[in-house]
Amino acid sequence: LFGKMGLPGGSKTKTGQWSTSAQLLEDLAAEGHELPRKIVDWRQLTKLKSTYTDALPGFINPGTNRVHTSYALAATTTGRLSSSDPNLQNIPVRTAEGRKIRTAFIAEKGHKLVSADYSQIELRVLAHVAEIPQLKQAFADGADIHAITASEMFNVPVEGMPSEVRRRAKAINFGIIYGISAFGLANQLSIPREEASAYIKRYFERFPGIRDYIEETKAYAREYGFVETIFGRRIHYPEIRASNPSVRAFNERASINARLQGTAADIIRRAMVHMEEALEKAKLSARMLLQVHDELIFETVDAEVEATIPVVRRVMENAPMPAVSMSVPLHVDARAADNWDEAH
Repeated sequence: LFGKMGLPGGSKTKTGQWSTSAQLLEDLAAEGHELPRKIVDWRQLTKLKSTYTDALPGFINPGTNRVHTSYALAATTTGRLSSSDPNLQNIPVRTAEGRKIRTAFIAEKGHKLVSADYSQIELRVLAHVAEIPQLKQAFADGADIHAITASEMFNVPVEGMPSEVRRRAKAINFGIIYGISAFGLANQLSIPREEASAYIKRYFERFPGIRDYIEETKAYAREYGFVETIFGRRIHYPEIRASNPSVRAFNERASINARLQGTAADIIRRAMVHMEEALEKAKLSARMLLQVHDELIFETVDAEVEATIPVVRRVMENAPMPAVSMSVPLHVDARAADNWDEAH
């Protein structure tokens, strides 16, 4: 790439070898160089083949013809479930090639898979806990939250908004939740760091309540060593007082997101607890098969699909009640299909 072909941007590792990192190859591919694109595609396909196509059949239970995962309830800091042997929470969804793996997960004959997932649940929790009027109103109206954010930030009308403007707002919305830096946002959007820094500054000017939430959360975590979900569950960050500034900064960023991700984890667990009783009460035979963070997957007979989806949505959307009455409505997208990819 850099020796024979003389492509630009080459840098060497500590061992003196040319670096072929994913980011470097992606940058070269974006500039129109053909070989780096082929290498990136080859790496992705070999990863899919070794991790899923070759490995998953080995986990099929001969008695049930199904793959059975194991869940750990207390393995993550925020309270999300984790899955292992095999991990069914990391089946690809972001790329067209990756999504083909999901087509292998099919319903039994005469049945459908129903996928129900929370729409933008962490942003909804943020709007609730940080009391952000614009976001609360947008969610109440069922508006496109990323378009609303873009309109607020860039003074662009929602009608006829260019997709690139919305994409940038989406990256900022989700990035802020995870405590993204100007450097991180610049890399994600392929823009100069100064421009990314200006975006973040403008975001906080438009949504001052979010900056207040971030500062209050960090201060609380520093004082007490933990943060709480809206249900009162504590998530501990003892190293937030560490002498090493990078360790402190990492724990501060983690605490900001923990309240949101932890609350989302509590909500879906509450939904799972109430789901079986609700389905039985409605005399439905649907079975819950899988939880993938904000998504629940069920299997139900064809004849009961239309009756099952409203029950599933109602239980998931009302899961915080009666413990917490949220000021922002939760919304669940649910679809049925023969395989997991088409249902999602």
